[in-house]
Amino acid sequence: MADRLTPAQRSSLMARIRSKDTGIELVLRSGLHRRGYRFRKHVRTLAGCPDIVFSKERVAIFVDGDFWHGYRFASWQHTLPPFWQQKIENNRKRDRRNFAKLRRAGWKVVRVWGHELKQSPSACVDRIAEILIARRGSAI
Repeated sequence: MADRLTPAQRSSLMARIRSKDTGIELVLRSGLHRRGYRFRKHVRTLAGCPDIVFSKERVAIFVDGDFWHGYRFASWQHTLPPFWQQKIENNRKRDRRNFAKLRRAGWKVVRVWGHELKQSPSACVDRIAEILIARRGSAI
């Protein structure tokens, strides 16, 4: 299937897609901040550069868009051209690799999907708060 846009138009469109400070990420961060949690963001020294990091509790949070990270990918991958199928599959492999590295290093990895945040931001914040409380109560 040929692209309906010129290379310049496609480049301009793709350049506007953010990888940091996305809308869903800002929703989660503001919810956590409102509850008094303080964190670091985009820690480049950790595998995968987690979106939100609680260093003391060793909790790394990834806020992932449903399309780019392939939420339930098997059910809709057939609707995509081969290029996008491969791109999203590579993203998923990289995510699994990074999550495994962090877990082996003693980190608790939390993935928050975009649709979860849109549906109930407070439930996502509650889930993270429970994890932080549990990590603070146990010897890490």
